[in-house]
Amino acid sequence: MEKVVRSINPHLSVDCVIFGFSTSQLKVLLIQRDYINEEGIPAQDYKLPGDFITTREDLDHAAARTLNELTGLQNIFLKQFAVFGKPDRISRKADLNWLKATTGTDIHRVVTTAYFALINISESDRNYALKNKASWIDVNRVPELAFDHREIMEKGLHHLQNSLRNEPIGFELLPEKFTIRKLQTLYQVILNCKLDNRNFRKKVLKAKYLVQLDEKQEGVAHKPAYFYSFDKITYDHNKKNSLGFNF
Repeated sequence: MEKVVRSINPHLSVDCVIFGFSTSQLKVLLIQRDYINEEGIPAQDYKLPGDFITTREDLDHAAARTLNELTGLQNIFLKQFAVFGKPDRISRKADLNWLKATTGTDIHRVVTTAYFALINISESDRNYALKNKASWIDVNRVPELAFDHREIMEKGLHHLQNSLRNEPIGFELLPEKFTIRKLQTLYQVILNCKLDNRNFRKKVLKAKYLVQLDEKQEGVAHKPAYFYSFDKITYDHNKKNSLGFNF
């Protein structure tokens, strides 16, 4: 079958900071990149998932397409948070050569629109990630990144932290049912702080959109806790009156 060649705009791209939560760690999805370094030696580093936009797609569609190609998921929480367009953001010879090798075009300047996305890791398709040399990495152990992607990732994390204080987007990272302890761990990891157990529980249980299920943990050494779920319909109905948990 003849390969379909996409017509791209070589000066406009999207980059996605894809966050996931697993084993009490906030993780980011990164792609391994093979390139030739300044000494002409094959090397590897990591980059954020991203792509040039095609000539007939808008930015949001390009970001959603990138996410789907990496995770197999659709309708993912996706939020635009910044545009990066410094004239020298792509200046290393190795990066310029990599762009030419992968696109067939001499590209010296790219303006990228950055998004952060939240997904439940257990729902993503591992085969998609493996095919694209993508892996989940603890945000506190991120290795060297290509281009200015570390700056983009750090700003994405900052926007995630601010958004989490004002709207209950953390539920996007959790399974359908979870304990209050798991929810607290998630908030502590993202906000990088310790939260008082009693105060946290008191605050979250006031939320009308947090629903206690008639189900408890099984096979645990401690007293089993009830599971809860996030009622998005109730949240959307009362959104105007909700200011988040404000931790």
